[in-house]
Amino acid sequence: MTDETTVPDDEAVDAAPDAAPVHEDEVLAAVATAAPSASFGVSPAGIDTAHVDREEYVAAVAAAKDAGFQMFTDLCAVDHLRRRRDRFEVIVQLVSLTLRRRLAVHVAIPGGDPSVPTITPIYQGANFYEREAYDLFGIVFDGHPDLTRLLLPDDWEGHPMRKDHPVGAVPVQFKGANKVT
Repeated sequence: MTDETTVPDDEAVDAAPDAAPVHEDEVLAAVATAAPSASFGVSPAGIDTAHVDREEYVAAVAAAKDAGFQMFTDLCAVDHLRRRRDRFEVIVQLVSLTLRRRLAVHVAIPGGDPSVPTITPIYQGANFYEREAYDLFGIVFDGHPDLTRLLLPDDWEGHPMRKDHPVGAVPVQFKGANKVT
């Protein structure tokens, strides 16, 4: 059941007024070289952000690691059903302890082809996070070493974190609920 409509993308998070342009920032310049179509900004929390195309995703993450972001901290998925042109988004959080900086790499993924290359060869810690996104959202990570369900039973149908997944109910009977007072 896919009920998608095409809507314009939300505006990317704009860079803070005091943020240095990418070409002046050596760390982000390395990511910009690997992903020429990337757009950069700073989140309200002060975290550098890079919005990259799916084709440049792995190269951007590898360039970030080479530029000093040695620590992978998180990978999450978002379902933007009917809110953006590309239905899904994967966000990778990276940290550089030596540079004392954080970087969030965002990649938009269309609903008709929910797949993106794996970054597990770059950051081994991404393995289970990618499996979780696959299990709950149905995003396929091409080249993943073991893309199997992680949280749900193997016979589970669908992906429960998708916004168009039917909401089920299990009746709960409370003790003493039928008592008349």
